[in-house]
Amino acid sequence: MIVKNTLALMVAVGILAGSAYQHANAKEVGKSSANRAYQIYLLKGLADVFSSGMDFLRAKLQARGIVSEVRSHAAVESLAQAAIARWRSGSHGPIIIIGHSLGADAAIVMAQRLGSAQVPVALLVTFGPVDSAPVPANVRHAVNYFQSNSVWHGRITAGAGFQGVLENVDLAQARGITHFNIEKVAQLHNATVTKVLAVISTHTKATAQQSSRESPEGVSATNQSKQ
Repeated sequence: MIVKNTLALMVAVGILAGSAYQHANAKEVGKSSANRAYQIYLLKGLADVFSSGMDFLRAKLQARGIVSEVRSHAAVESLAQAAIARWRSGSHGPIIIIGHSLGADAAIVMAQRLGSAQVPVALLVTFGPVDSAPVPANVRHAVNYFQSNSVWHGRITAGAGFQGVLENVDLAQARGITHFNIEKVAQLHNATVTKVLAVISTHTKATAQQSSRESPEGVSATNQSKQ
């Protein structure tokens, strides 16, 4: 009860600060992802003011040539529908969902929504989720960074039919890390960027191999396009 009341109070304090951010970003859902095969969503937590680590992570991905979208946890339903629509339109690149705090909870919900639509999720990364939740069967790899000694210590569990890789990394003994900075830790960012790059690299190589197999023997895809 104390935890829920504390969270409710924080929501009341932060709602005005976050409302403008949510409104601005809602208009942009789906626009910036239109021209790439993969989809990467970074979901912020309460009022979008306590999860600046998602912005830092986006910058680090951008520096490696990877485009991602930072969104509000409150936009999870519209984001899920946009991702599903894009998949059904034929864009079958990997989907990666990352979130912090309430954004971590929303990331799991988004994965569940995609699972209900038979859309796979290549990578799910959660930083300090508020509640524990099952990871659906459509997720290939899920990583949860949490602190068992925190008020907010959500864990992820294997949901029905889940056969992927599931990791709960307990940072309870990590000095200086709290619920409010767990998504800003450089080592965790580095590990996440490495996982994202591996997912995209694997997809890129698989796509190239498939294109090569589909091309007539001795004729490259480039040459075909010129004919």
